[in-house]
Amino acid sequence: MDIQHRINGEVYFVTDTVVDWVDIFTRPIYKHIVIESLEYCQEHKGLIIYAWVLMSNHLHAIVGSAGEAKVSDIWRDFKKFTSKDIIATIKTEISESRSEWMLNRFEYSGKNDKKIKNYRFWQEGNDAQGIYLNEYFEQKLNYIHYNPVKAEIVNSPEDYRYSSAIDYAGGKGLLKVVVV
Repeated sequence: MDIQHRINGEVYFVTDTVVDWVDIFTRPIYKHIVIESLEYCQEHKGLIIYAWVLMSNHLHAIVGSAGEAKVSDIWRDFKKFTSKDIIATIKTEISESRSEWMLNRFEYSGKNDKKIKNYRFWQEGNDAQGIYLNEYFEQKLNYIHYNPVKAEIVNSPEDYRYSSAIDYAGGKGLLKVVVV
């Protein structure tokens, strides 16, 4: 059975990267903002997650939508919320030694964009690629799950906490994932 028969609706491989590749997701407090926002989008906006990985400065995911909302609209809202929440957290987190430097990077990036009030956290746009073939789905799934192995963070994909690899290995990860 091909992927479009197993998955209802449109499916996308998305990549979003932090401005200047700032390694902000080395701290759990920022990782959890992303996780909680993805959970919110699943519960309230119809986001379906087939696979995901959160690296130190970027997020890859294979996603779809269960409701009337388009994936692009859900993802736009996700990025807008996480941007605001992470910036606010940087400003109030006393243990963040890099706060001034990070805020300067994000402010500089947002200065010349009329759509941005003060800070740009995520790089503009997102790299969303439609998935229509089994082979492409499998390629992106492996790419996502082997990202932490390639970065030498873990030896096995399922050992990385901020990923859906554990779900595909028969375990339970941090987010609800539709295993295909």
